[in-house]
Amino acid sequence: MREQPSSGSEYNPAYLVTSEEMRELDRHAIGTIGIPSVVLMENAGRAVAEEIAAWMRRRGFERAQKPWLILVGKGNNGGDGLVAARHLRAMGIGAELMYAVPPERLAGEAALQRDIAAKLGFAASVYAPGQVAWGRFAGIVDALLGTGTGGAPREPYASLIREANESGLPIIAVDIPSGLDADTGAVMDPCIRADLTVTLAFCKIGLAQYPGAAYAGEVIVRDIGIPEEAARRHPVRTFLAGPRLFAERFGLEVPPKREADSHKGTYGHVLIVAGSRRFSGAGLLAARAALRGGAGLVTWALPERLEGAVIGKAPEVMLAGVRDGGAGDWSQTDPEQLLRLAEDKDALVAGPGMDRFAGGAAWLQRLWSEARCPLVLDADALNMIAEAGGLAGWPKREGAAILTPHPGEMARLASLPTREVQANRVGLAREYAMRHGVILVLKGARTVTATPAGDVFVNTTGNPGMATGGSGDALAGVIAALLAQGLAAEAAAALGVWLHGAAGDRAAAARPTPASLIAGDIIEAL
Repeated sequence: MREQPSSGSEYNPAYLVTSEEMRELDRHAIGTIGIPSVVLMENAGRAVAEEIAAWMRRRGFERAQKPWLILVGKGNNGGDGLVAARHLRAMGIGAELMYAVPPERLAGEAALQRDIAAKLGFAASVYAPGQVAWGRFAGIVDALLGTGTGGAPREPYASLIREANESGLPIIAVDIPSGLDADTGAVMDPCIRADLTVTLAFCKIGLAQYPGAAYAGEVIVRDIGIPEEAARRHPVRTFLAGPRLFAERFGLEVPPKREADSHKGTYGHVLIVAGSRRFSGAGLLAARAALRGGAGLVTWALPERLEGAVIGKAPEVMLAGVRDGGAGDWSQTDPEQLLRLAEDKDALVAGPGMDRFAGGAAWLQRLWSEARCPLVLDADALNMIAEAGGLAGWPKREGAAILTPHPGEMARLASLPTREVQANRVGLAREYAMRHGVILVLKGARTVTATPAGDVFVNTTGNPGMATGGSGDALAGVIAALLAQGLAAEAAAALGVWLHGAAGDRAAAARPTPASLIAGDIIEAL
């Protein structure tokens, strides 16, 4: 997703909106600011035509080729497509119209654009199943169903969408692919599979979450005249994470700047509470990632029986063996030892590779209640919380708490099936973070970071190669490193996710295939 459009003036697409928020912003622009709705439609159609022309240039399409087929629905999305057809013609690009329903059913501004197109002599037809000669066209513009449509497409839209997908032609969607849920990214049956989506005014949440992101193809956000100030005042509370957002919201450079006269104490001290006989590597990965993330000092606390086995594995990491009664795990350890270790630390990570043990929830609750530094809880720490029935009965923390579940762990925390977690990642993460007063990092493709205030940041860095053991341990270490360097918890979480994903992208680019990526590669690319 581009941070700037390929045509027109510079525009900031950091806001992600729901369909209702977009309707409210439209109403504000029309009713309060006084921008006529027909002007917004004209701007939208022109933007779509410009992006189609730019897409053709990037792919070497000649303008003298076959015309584009504009699929026109009866609502405002169809009106945008009709305007786009006019502007394509003005650019010397052929366009024909295909109405999904008889054109007399169009109303409002869409009907106005229908009449203009008729007076200009555009070739037009009404869809009839199995009668479209798709081979006559260079590509398809999907202007059938917009953000105001809910549920699965009905006939005749459903048959038209299926035929368009099966045509083999490139498809460019207006605002959102028809059949895609603008709020969640859920994909209805059927749904347009677009090569490019030109989304208008502000990006829709469904375009930034899977599976919707896969159906949208490349996404470009285009200004149509609704000022960003409207989104700030509404307010819109979901954002696309990226360098511009970090600069404007948090005042951060990417990567964070270091002063010339600093020293290791300037960048904080992270305590990693992690590892067990079965999963000793998890603690090592988290500790190394905290160092690569910029922490000045890192101490790894682990059961003392394991200490000898890891000495020298990461010479830069300080080790703190915790009395374990010879068990080699955390079951016989006293949280008081860790609380003493945490007294002078700037951030604490707990959970990676700890394994579960009897009494684990009560053990963890001591750290939760008494550790004064910010906490990052991952992996088995999250499972302990889930086994205790969740955070509902836990006291409110004085310091920040950042939880970093993957979808399966989130399902256990929320007592929901994993499929329900994945069906509404933004909404669920926001609700959980606000209810429990935590920052929630819901990992996965397009990781979601939600804050207690209700803000949500959707990440766009990362790749499928990062779906590998230890990747989450590394993320916990990076976030803790940023906390130790003094970043506010929401900034540390959102930026940590972005940096972790960007490192994964660099590491994947250096390998023959992303499938060969391992967590150590990500850490070394930080």
